[in-house]
Amino acid sequence: MGTHALDGDLAGLAASARAALVREIDASGAWAADPAWREAFEAVPRHLFVPYYYVGVPGGHERRWGESPDPRARERWLRGAYADAPLATRLRDGELVSSSSQPSLMAMMLAELRVRDGDRVLEIGAGTGYNAALLAHRLGDDALVTTVDLEPEITEAARGHLAAAGYHPVVVTGDGARGVPERAPFDRIIVTCALPSVPTAWLAQCRPGARILTPLATGLITLTVEKSGAAGATGASAYAEGRFLHTPAYFVPLRGAGRYAGGAVELDGVPRRARESELFRFLLALSHGSLAPREAYALWEREGQPPRERYGITVAGEREWAWLDEPEGPYAWPLR
Repeated sequence: MGTHALDGDLAGLAASARAALVREIDASGAWAADPAWREAFEAVPRHLFVPYYYVGVPGGHERRWGESPDPRARERWLRGAYADAPLATRLRDGELVSSSSQPSLMAMMLAELRVRDGDRVLEIGAGTGYNAALLAHRLGDDALVTTVDLEPEITEAARGHLAAAGYHPVVVTGDGARGVPERAPFDRIIVTCALPSVPTAWLAQCRPGARILTPLATGLITLTVEKSGAAGATGASAYAEGRFLHTPAYFVPLRGAGRYAGGAVELDGVPRRARESELFRFLLALSHGSLAPREAYALWEREGQPPRERYGITVAGEREWAWLDEPEGPYAWPLR
């Protein structure tokens, strides 16, 4: 049969499932900042980007496959492809290497990217290619979209999925932390993998006024690039600043030069309600290495358990720091 040519029953199911997903995202308010994204999600068929994926089962993972000989298994695969849920698409030794993000989270991130007609967009983390297809559809010009991933098998698969769906953005195999200088300058950068800090290489490849949206410390930061530093070899004049969005976000770490270096934190002496608080864990991740857990807890209580929107990041040349309320205020933590 082939996943690119569904039989009649499955083709009808795909259309209705995609329409149901769009209604669900709409109801969530995910693209409230830019409702024009609805049309892209209506048009781009997600199932073409996940010909197989893995779901957790007791003792491991089960592979769902669009070309299973069992028609009921094919239907389960198709319904899952249009669920508002992240899908594990690549495992290595039982570890998640790549995934297709939850569609409503993708919609919110794309809306917050605030693209305009004619914008050149760089995506860090090609994944399945679905996000790049949504961008290409919205911008109406494949040449405006570049997506990069370190793993050749990921970029090769993404190219194939994109071509099957009728989109041909530029897919580059390389280290996302270094950006894609040969395709610069960019007006927008969207990142779909977690990093410990914002690489200055990205700023150097941006036009002044560009917007960067990236996961960091279980959150999503939006930065406005005021000075790219492109003229200086060291990037010493680069400057960007912004605040976190309200939503939590968990992404696969970036592989390569800017790879994430997290670690477990001992929480002895921290009350259980703080240990179980998503916002407290965000503060711990953001200040990792600068605040001991008890210090973080004292700050968190003193400041009224601050939501994510009160935190921000400043990048100034080779310096980068996170802060609460004000970039030059009393609460600031170096990120590199």
